[in-house]
Amino acid sequence: MLSTNWRIIALFFTHALAAGAIHTRIPDLQQLIGLTEGQLGLVLIGQPLGALSMFLFSSALVERFGPRRVILALLPVVVITAALATILLNPIALFVLLALNGVGFSLTNIAMNVEADRVEAATSARVMNTCHGAWSLGFLLTSLLGAALRGLHVTPAVHLWALAPLLIGLIYFVVLPMPNMPPRAHAGGAAKKLAWPTWATMGLVAFGLGAALTEGASRAWSIIYLRDTFDVAPFIESLALPALLFAMAGGRLVADRFIDRFGPVRVARSLSALAVLGMLAIVLAPNAYVALAGFLAVGIGICVLFPLTLSAAARLGDRPASQNVAATTLIFQLVNLGAPVLIGGVAQGFGVRMAFAMLIPLLVLTFAMAGQLRAKAEP
Repeated sequence: MLSTNWRIIALFFTHALAAGAIHTRIPDLQQLIGLTEGQLGLVLIGQPLGALSMFLFSSALVERFGPRRVILALLPVVVITAALATILLNPIALFVLLALNGVGFSLTNIAMNVEADRVEAATSARVMNTCHGAWSLGFLLTSLLGAALRGLHVTPAVHLWALAPLLIGLIYFVVLPMPNMPPRAHAGGAAKKLAWPTWATMGLVAFGLGAALTEGASRAWSIIYLRDTFDVAPFIESLALPALLFAMAGGRLVADRFIDRFGPVRVARSLSALAVLGMLAIVLAPNAYVALAGFLAVGIGICVLFPLTLSAAARLGDRPASQNVAATTLIFQLVNLGAPVLIGGVAQGFGVRMAFAMLIPLLVLTFAMAGQLRAKAEP
């Protein structure tokens, strides 16, 4: 039997397998439906819009039903909507399915992060970065599978429909035996129905924004960037996302020992500086291989920035951890709501290279705001 710590780590890994399968097939769906980059950007709004619709209520739902029930009910929805997107090939259907996918993703994402925080509180052991490392490993695995299947010319429908029953079975195998962990102690009262952001959570958002948008943009546009910018085989195109995820996974799995030794602020500043250099390499890349190296550097640079943000939010202690995690993530989703349109519009008008260049100032902001972690995450 898996211990409590290993089971929550396995949950993050499974969540990534379920959520990430569709991402390597977005370029294929774009071509099958016949979408321009601008139109694709509009359709991709569906996922953050669906996520946004639930974030204000997500804390109350998690507190009411518990993380385990929320995950069991909604993570299969993420799997099924991804599969349906491969057979309902029109822009409106893809938008609606991505919105439903976003609802399932957002609620299960908050639920599992709250559960990870509860495990940390109950065991007095850091697991959040390891959990996010397992998530990146899962996303890497599903991305490599997608890259291989694209190289073999396997259709998105065969890929995602064959995967669906395996993923749903794995979800129930991992989640059903999970124990109910007690919530972290806090100074506030009972959880409110709506999880509104506070000044403390807004400061953390300013720190984590660049990393979150860089990761999101790379998931959706990295393969398209290599496809449209360089003359390489589809398999090489598909390595952009795995390169990022491989670096993120490796960084997250070893990050806790460095954070314990040097503190979150110093680690965050060093890594965000590396992320800026990596993004410059992507934007200025003369060939696909330099761009792939840039994605590796960016992956290392942003690997723990978002987990540090969520961990600091959960530890604020002014109200239930689920509310601060939900409120922090809510702001990220508000930004993500407009990001696909902005990035898609810039990509169509000026190229995907310029769209990635827009992320550099946000990564510089992350470097500047790393001090927000000091009072929240350091003793």
